[in-house]
Amino acid sequence: MERSIKTSITLMLVAIIAAVIIHEYHASSHKSVVVLVTTTSTYDSGLLNYLIPVFEEKHGIEVRVISTGSGRAIEIAKRGDADLILIHSRRLELEFIDSGSGIHRVGVMYNDFIVIGPLEDPADIGGLENVTEAFRRIALKGAEGKAMFISRADRSGTHMLELSIWRRLGVAPSGRVQAWYMEAGAGMGAVLRMANEMGAYTLTDRATWLSFKKELARLRVLVQGDAMLLNPYAIILVNPEKHPHRNYKGALALAKWILSEEGQNLIANFRREGEIMFYPMAGDFNKARELGFPDQDEEIAWYDLQNP
Repeated sequence: MERSIKTSITLMLVAIIAAVIIHEYHASSHKSVVVLVTTTSTYDSGLLNYLIPVFEEKHGIEVRVISTGSGRAIEIAKRGDADLILIHSRRLELEFIDSGSGIHRVGVMYNDFIVIGPLEDPADIGGLENVTEAFRRIALKGAEGKAMFISRADRSGTHMLELSIWRRLGVAPSGRVQAWYMEAGAGMGAVLRMANEMGAYTLTDRATWLSFKKELARLRVLVQGDAMLLNPYAIILVNPEKHPHRNYKGALALAKWILSEEGQNLIANFRREGEIMFYPMAGDFNKARELGFPDQDEEIAWYDLQNP
């Protein structure tokens, strides 16, 4: 009886030790995971597929990407379902910071928006550098039944800019009222394909346009160069005080690497058909201030001091 009890205790101890060893093995073998929620443009352009493997290999951290419009990205981060965001909508970014959900907003890079449309260009906007005038002409021809505009209508950074241009004209188009105005509620790639099929105008970031250009034989770039069309991207950490369950250290490591000389050089060298997709600006404090990041130097100095 005594021998049986001793045998049982021994087997139990062996089982406990084995369970501890297995647990520690799995814990050590599992990579740290960071959830990055970002816009469709950084994903559809191929930038993240280019950047993230380099970071993962160097830091041993897995990055999971959620690609959506900027408004939806904010909602996901506010719920605590992401560790950091990379988006391009100044108003939404500042609201996210002001709500206490995000911390340390930093300018990462920029490109620009362009207006594209059908080859025949019924609104006669080709060559304009004034995007407000281009929208005015599209609305006029649309009212005549000779032009169509497709809006993302998804609270993305692109959609926010589009709405601000219409506001300049004192116009609030709605698909329920204006037959020429279509609200897609879709990402940029889907909207570009729709515009190509329907011969419609739309507003897009240049990087996504370049990524899909070969598929869009019926469209061409018509308006570019307006200062209003510059398109800066910000990276923001989810506030660990609001969401302590998130991987703050992993998010900090990813953000710091993207802002580092290595990350910025990789962004600068990312091209499609020889064309630059994004211009890095983390260390260009003058450009950052110009594009709405007045505290860029202080934020970069803060990141330099961090050791995630």
